[in-house]
Amino acid sequence: MTRPSHDPANPSAEMILLEAMNGIAPSGIRVGCRSIREEDEAFLLPREARSIPSRHPARRRASGAARRVAHGLLAELGLHDIAILRSSAGAPLWPDGITGSLAHDEDMAVAAVAPLSARIGSIGIDVEPAIKLPDDILALVATPDDVTDAVEPSLAGRLLFSAKEAVYKAAYPLDHYMLDYEDIAVDLNAGRAMTKTGRSVRLAYCISPRVVVLAFVGGSGPSGFA
Repeated sequence: MTRPSHDPANPSAEMILLEAMNGIAPSGIRVGCRSIREEDEAFLLPREARSIPSRHPARRRASGAARRVAHGLLAELGLHDIAILRSSAGAPLWPDGITGSLAHDEDMAVAAVAPLSARIGSIGIDVEPAIKLPDDILALVATPDDVTDAVEPSLAGRLLFSAKEAVYKAAYPLDHYMLDYEDIAVDLNAGRAMTKTGRSVRLAYCISPRVVVLAFVGGSGPSGFA
């Protein structure tokens, strides 16, 4: 089990969320979380800090918190002091042989990483507060092809939004296609999504204490999956 940092502002929130995330993570994917704290931007390595254009303090704190988690996960794989730079498209750049994803909301940062040798070809992760999605945003996100009746109605929209964000992160490194919400059909009952490009993506999620979605695509080999 991946452990959260030991200097937390809210250790119980981290531990509860980490337990939920570990409960949904497939074999081979390591996950972690951290409550975002004041001065978390200090965890950005120098090259990381230079690669992140935003000067907004809250965004830099969140980026530092997410990378702090990811650095710990990479260290568990024997990769130390690895700078996770930001690409021109805004995606994190991972070392050779690794796939991963970062996300944060206003209070919590999360990360997921996996070695390609674990037959995981790509990962996307998203985190959201476990509250109802505003109706105007839901109108932009939902399509007639989405299936959400497996989830309680008050959180179905939020989970759908989070799933599409995670699917985009998992699919873009493979297909290099800028997906909109209407380009992704999510079936929460089946735990799958399909993109406009024909990419099939698996989904795993929790809705308490926060909404977290892992989207993942299998790698090549006999133990890979679509």
